[in-house]
Amino acid sequence: MKKLCLVMLTIGLFSCQSNPTTGPADLTRNTIIPKPVSVTSADGTFILTSRSDIFVAEGSPEEVAVIGNYLAERLNPSTGLGLRVITDGRKPGKGDILLAINEGDTELGEEGYELVITGKVMTLTAVRPAGLFRGIQTIRQLLPPAIESATIQPGPWVIPAGTIRDWPEYGHRGEMLDVARHFFGPEDVKRFIDHLALYKMNVFHLHLSDDQGWRIEIKSWPNLTAHGGKTEVGGGEGGFFTQEEYSDIVKYAEERYITIIPEIDMPGHTNAALSSYPELNSDGKAKEPYTGTKVGFSSLDTRSEITYKFVDDVVREIAALTPGQYFHIGGDESHSTKIDDYIYFVNRVQDIVESHGKSVTGWDEIAHATLKPDVVVQYWARPANAVKGIAQGAKVLMSPCQHAYTDMKYDSTTVLGLSWAAYIEVDDAYNWDPATLVPEIKRENIVGVQAPLWAETISTFDEAEYLIFPRLPGYAEIGWTPAEMRSWDEYRVRLAAHGKRMETLGIGFYRSPLIDWDQPGL
Repeated sequence: MKKLCLVMLTIGLFSCQSNPTTGPADLTRNTIIPKPVSVTSADGTFILTSRSDIFVAEGSPEEVAVIGNYLAERLNPSTGLGLRVITDGRKPGKGDILLAINEGDTELGEEGYELVITGKVMTLTAVRPAGLFRGIQTIRQLLPPAIESATIQPGPWVIPAGTIRDWPEYGHRGEMLDVARHFFGPEDVKRFIDHLALYKMNVFHLHLSDDQGWRIEIKSWPNLTAHGGKTEVGGGEGGFFTQEEYSDIVKYAEERYITIIPEIDMPGHTNAALSSYPELNSDGKAKEPYTGTKVGFSSLDTRSEITYKFVDDVVREIAALTPGQYFHIGGDESHSTKIDDYIYFVNRVQDIVESHGKSVTGWDEIAHATLKPDVVVQYWARPANAVKGIAQGAKVLMSPCQHAYTDMKYDSTTVLGLSWAAYIEVDDAYNWDPATLVPEIKRENIVGVQAPLWAETISTFDEAEYLIFPRLPGYAEIGWTPAEMRSWDEYRVRLAAHGKRMETLGIGFYRSPLIDWDQPGL
């Protein structure tokens, strides 16, 4: 009988059930979001100890050491282990992490990675440095939520042995932040970028101008911020990014392998510009500043040459500060612009954007114009517009407002957010497939997924995070994980395990009743 009890105790200790303190005892029972492509388990566990360090494989690009330092900065505050980054060619030993580039493993692609975990060493390899960075987010999520703490925690820091091979389904996986309706400063924006990084998103779309405010310094048109940057919804003081602050944000995103797409919305949504410069108005009179939330009433004079001088200067200055391929020209809800004038404007602005070395993306209405071959149409409202873009050879970015608008309320009791498109509970945000949502929009037409956060109803970043979370992880998974591998019933269990991680990160998320936040996960 004593022997039987000992056997049962051993089984209990080494059960494949998760432990909220040490993590899963079986690698296949992980709570990683986005869900990896392939996970296999093996015997043993990897443990971070006071002897652990991060090793960079000999011959690696300098970039890998930078990524190693990023990992050390994520692990050291909570573990207190003082992990160092070793670049002198020494071989890793027990408890060490090895980062390496393997250009021959082409299945992984530009952002994929392989993580091999043994009882001795944890080895992360990728074809490109971006893949190593994505793999680091997996390492973070395999460790207990306390790893995200800014103060030393007791541990232990244990990961079960096995192998993860992983790569994204879509090349564009992002979120948009509207800093025009309400302004969010550089530190808030950087915090948003860190949230994207944790869930392997790679694009950050910044909505920099609207009727209520102009948010980026344009040196050749200084009154855009001196005047147009001083207002926001509700009459607050507004604000704007200097070009130095914007460049710092771009660099911060680049260090996390996230591309910024700047948006200057036009020809509509332009009252902040129209109130800043009288010459941009057809009657030569400046508009009054606007602090409401209506849309569709403003328009640049699309037949005036000063308009295109203005657009050229704005695009030139922002493009010079932004290394990414795309410049977003807006184009939505320009209800007060005659259709012929709208088409004329979009056609000319495409030429301006390309003259500054960028490709155009815009909301789905731009498909009414004659699109250039490399244009991306962001589908948000009308499938017919996206299909019209496809017919011209454009690709589509999927942001359907009924599923992906993060500013929509969760349900009728939610205080923050709007509801004109839909109530979007966590399951509604997750349960859609970009490749089948609109029959005429096929997988081969789609560049990826983006979830916009409009800021009419939010004035603090705490409020923004409440709308972002816990929907952001689901959007990340839609963009990363093949649809056939996704299941709401399985995902909701993994998401529950992220509740503690979000709490540790200081995120005041919406505690959806659809999720059992008290369960430890798989």
